[in-house]
Amino acid sequence: MSPSRRRLLTGGAAVAGLVLISACGRRSEPEPTAEEAEGPPPAPEGSLEWAVAGAWRAQDRGRDQWRHPVETLTFFGIRPDMHVVEMWPGVGWYTEILAPYLNRGGGRFYAAGFEIGPEADPALRQVMARFEGRFASDRRLYGDVQITAFGPTSGPLAPAGTIDMVLFLRSLHAWMAAGIAEKAFADAYAALKPGGVLGIEQHRGASGGDQDPAAASGYVQEAFVKQLAAEAGFVFVASSEVNANPEDTKDHPFGVDTLPPNSRTAPPGEPDDPEFDRSRYDAIGESDRMTLKFRKPE
Repeated sequence: MSPSRRRLLTGGAAVAGLVLISACGRRSEPEPTAEEAEGPPPAPEGSLEWAVAGAWRAQDRGRDQWRHPVETLTFFGIRPDMHVVEMWPGVGWYTEILAPYLNRGGGRFYAAGFEIGPEADPALRQVMARFEGRFASDRRLYGDVQITAFGPTSGPLAPAGTIDMVLFLRSLHAWMAAGIAEKAFADAYAALKPGGVLGIEQHRGASGGDQDPAAASGYVQEAFVKQLAAEAGFVFVASSEVNANPEDTKDHPFGVDTLPPNSRTAPPGEPDDPEFDRSRYDAIGESDRMTLKFRKPE
């Protein structure tokens, strides 16, 4: 880690205002019209909104309030006919949106999962087995999901120069801890077409001071992410605050995993602490996250 990379400039902190509105009394409201009573019409089949509202996501839609999938993917510029790589999709929270959307629109979806070597952690094997089983179970909905791998010795994410968009969704800190962050950017660059998009959503660390090269807390400084991207050859396009959370103080006892959805109550490797008071962290919600768009030069 070079000193120039680790030394970052201090940036301004976002401040959120809270407006309290008090009501002195209640007034009668007009009866809703038939259209209002029925609710909004369903999203057009095949649209991004349709994929997000899909019945197959019933157990996961509760997190949409923190992850804003429609707004996030729209900001990245997704289209239904694209070829897209999602790196380290986990058990598939975003995959269950992306795969049906791209399948219906004539695109193609690649899931670059964990690299499973001979000595891989059994937990990683279980995650990948669950992912593969889940998305092979309904090809009519999900299409033919292309499963590749990303890790220290993995090969291409997809055929070189064929991908319209690569997504890093809350995984960069794990790659930093494993020493493969630079490889992630290089592999994404190789897979993308000229003009292709790299979309990054990542837990955002406080600006100023040195970036922990292992990102042990799970938080990464925005300037550091931009520097990694620039060193790989990417051009910064824009940022969005769609996934910002000004309530996140970023000083939690078990790092970002103290917050939902992981809701850790003890250090890694130790049993949960039933006496740990989670109320403060549950009130914060999910982490403050940067949402950044980069492009591979034409």
